[in-house]
Amino acid sequence: QVQLVESGGGLVQAGGSLRLSCAVSGRTFSSYATGWFRQAPGKEREFVAAISWNGGSTYYADSLKGRFTISRDNAKNTVYLQMNSLKPEDTAVYYCNTARTTTYLRTASYFTSWGQGTQVTVSS
Repeated sequence: QVQLVESGGGLVQAGGSLRLSCAVSGRTFSSYATGWFRQAPGKEREFVAAISWNGGSTYYADSLKGRFTISRDNAKNTVYLQMNSLKPEDTAVYYCNTARTTTYLRTASYFTSWGQGTQVTVSS
């Protein structure tokens, strides 16, 4: 059973930055693609970004390109999400997950198990 522990969220003013971390255990992290999702109040969980097993390929939701950067450290079994130029509409709970390929990370409905997430609140 994979365990996912997200951290790094908090309250930040618009225009600020945060770096989220997700520690993964229970599977061979370096063999899996990893991704970030988010869920705002009253909305469905949505795809944010994904990264291939070796970090060679990255994918982003179109609306987030240029502001968010996903990265990973396979030695630490951790994936990161650097978020810059944050906007109030980025306010959400952020989650990570893993899959064999980045294709499966494009939709949240593929997954049945999640971590507790980390709250990001951007004030205007």
